[in-house]
This record gives sequence, C-alpha cells and structure tokens, in this order.
Amino acid sequence: MTHPRAAVTRRTLLAGLGGLTFSGTLPLPSNAAGKSLTLRAAAEPVVLKAGTEPVSRPALLWTDKAPLQRGDELTVRFENTLQQPVLLTFRGLDGAAAAEPLVARRPVPPGGKDEFKVSLRSAGTLLADLRLGADGSAPMPVLPLVVQDDKPLQVDGDEVVLIEDARLSPTGQPLAAGVDAGDAPWLYTINGKPSADITLRPNGRFRLRFINGCQRGVIAVRIDSYDVRVIGLDGQPAEPFLARGGTLVLTPGGRVDVLIDATQPPGSSAALTLLDGGKPTPLGRLVTSSEPPLRATPLPPPSPLPVYGLPAQLPLGSALRVELPLGALAPAQFDWFAPDKFVPASGPAFQAKRGRTVVLTLTNRATQPMVFHLHGHHFRLLDRLDDGWKPFWLDTLAIDAGQTHRIAFAAEYPGLWLMEAFAAKWSAPRLVRSYLVS
Repeated sequence: MTHPRAAVTRRTLLAGLGGLTFSGTLPLPSNAAGKSLTLRAAAEPVVLKAGTEPVSRPALLWTDKAPLQRGDELTVRFENTLQQPVLLTFRGLDGAAAAEPLVARRPVPPGGKDEFKVSLRSAGTLLADLRLGADGSAPMPVLPLVVQDDKPLQVDGDEVVLIEDARLSPTGQPLAAGVDAGDAPWLYTINGKPSADITLRPNGRFRLRFINGCQRGVIAVRIDSYDVRVIGLDGQPAEPFLARGGTLVLTPGGRVDVLIDATQPPGSSAALTLLDGGKPTPLGRLVTSSEPPLRATPLPPPSPLPVYGLPAQLPLGSALRVELPLGALAPAQFDWFAPDKFVPASGPAFQAKRGRTVVLTLTNRATQPMVFHLHGHHFRLLDRLDDGWKPFWLDTLAIDAGQTHRIAFAAEYPGLWLMEAFAAKWSAPRLVRSYLVS
C-alpha cells in the first residue's frame, strides 16, 4: 500500500501559475571570473528530534564559502571522507557536460578526490546532491548553492530554507533510503534543526529560498498570514505571482524562491507548516521583530528577474516527439537502469540535433506518483491540449498515478545527459537512462 505521504502532488502550485511570463534572454557578463568551489562529503552530528541526542549522518560541506556570481568559471574540487563511494550531482546547472554524473564523472571512492570545471550561466538557487547511486546507504544530503545576479534584487534579507526528512530505527539511527523502512516514524528538519524561527524586520522585504531536500517525498509548505510572492522555480526566474493560500509545493530537489514583505505587527508570528499527506507538521515561524521599521511603507511590487539562456519560444510543430513510460514494474523492460548498472554505451532513449525542440510524453504506469528529473536542460510543462505551455521552467516534475504529462525543451547543449525517475516513496529505487544532443 502506498504511504499517504506519497499522495501529495504539484497541483496546488500549478493551479496558481497561470499568468507567468518571462523576459528576454540576456548575454553572459564579459568579466567572467575564475573561482573555486570546494566541497567535502563528511559525517556530521545532527539533532533530528528535539530533546534527543545528535546522530551521525553524512553531510555535504561547502568549505571555502566563496560567493558565487553569474558568469563565474568554477573549478569544482570535491573530497570524499565518508566510508563509501559517493557521486556528486548538480541540480539547475544547465549545459555542464563536465559535471554530468555517470557520464563525465564517476563515484569518488572513500578518501578520493575529484576536480572539474563548470560555468555558471544563470543566477538562481542550485543544489549539489550526493543521492544518485546511494540507495541502501545512509540518507544522503543536498547542499544549497546560491548564484547571485549581476544586479541583485532589492531585498533586506536572503535566506535558504532547506527541509529534509529522516526515518529512525528503534535504536535511533537513520534508516537507509531506497529500502523498506516499515512503520518507522517520519522526522523533518528545517535548516538542520527540528524547528526554526526566521526573523523579519517591519516593512522589510525578504527573499526565502525554499528547498525540498527530502529523500523521495513531494511536500508542501504553508505560510500563514502573509502574501507569498513566488519569483523563481527550480533555479530559474518567474514573473512574480502570489502562491495560492500561501502554499508552496516542492518535488524532491525542487526549489521555490519567494518574497515576503514584513507587513505584520511587531512581535507577531506566522506559522510555517509542512504538509505531506499525513498530519500537518509544524516547521517553525516567521517572527516580526520589535525593531524600528526599515522604511515608512513596504516596497512596491517587484519587477521580474532577468532570464538567461532560455528561449522565449519553442517551435512545437517541428519538435522531436518521444514517448517515455515511467513506473513500469520491470524497469529493464523500458531500459531504465539502477545507477550502478548504467553505462553510457547502453544507448540513449532518444537523440536530438542541437537547437531542435524535444517534446517528451511522460506516462506514469505505476500505482503511486512518480518523480521525473531532467539533466542538462530546463523544460516547459505543456498545456493539456498541446497548444502552448505553462509560463515557467522546471527541471523536476511529479506525475500522479495513471496520468500523462508532456514537457518540452530546447536541446541547446551537446552531450549525453541523464534522466532520473523514481516513485515518491521512501523505498523506491532511483532509476536512470540517457538522451543525446548532437
């Protein structure tokens, strides 16, 4: 039986996205800087439940903390100090062929190191991720990476809100993802703690970058008492719009950037509540401080953020169209592979010439929601009648049992790229296959 937590979908979010538009593509800055990004996989103590002792859990650490800027040319240095091989993956970093897992990069053994170069083509909220190929091991972490724009948005605070889940054995140790956890309780953390308060100063504007760092689950976060203005999805800008009911729906690895104008009275608080299909879980609060207001009145509505490297139009009439079933009981039947069984020579699911539009028809044949993640490119979600698209970009999509969605993207970046699929269920295996842009 599917756990009720797996039943949450993106419907609430998608229903509120009807009026989005995007601005035109802008060039890369001419003063691109060479920087390093140093990451280390290590075990760290974490408190998963208030009043309990810390437990050791894998973490992904950003050791040099150098600010990241759009246009930067990064030398990524990665060190694995865990007792198992790990595979570094980036989410939201389009066209980074040198970083592509299982193609350009292999798992790094215990004590090993890796180094490669990538370009930061756009600003936004990215993720570094260690989960691909880690089924059956201790739950692996994600690490938020914020890439700033040339002209930052006017805000009075900018904070990541990372939500992660865990399940504990009777002895209090974290259980492995990708295997059956029985009736072990679910625990959630916000920024590594069982709960957290986020302080807002009166009449200030604050950017909150919500991230679903859960292992498999689709979640929603409800923000009480405030207008919640969405400005970005999955690391790409959106024309600002209000989230319906103050509720954000996030796929695993999904990111939603929002603006909050602190218009509530000093000393007041607003609840942050997690919704996963079960009992609502308190995550924390937005607390309005008693400090003097930052300005006499709130700021006016924001302008859209600039979009980089994504086309204004997708020619659907001449698109390459591909059927891609998901959720088959026998994955090999449809050439989906466990990460440790995948080899580039297995052959891509499809091949597209550079510059051509690709339309994928994703049909969920499973009895539970499926999650689909596209590497290398962001995509549009097409309308049901295939006469247009939703006005936002995504890199991950949740598809309910028995449903079909069509997505479209411009095959801009040459190379072999992965696609990931898994059920929104703790015990579900991660599966991959590839596509080729030539």
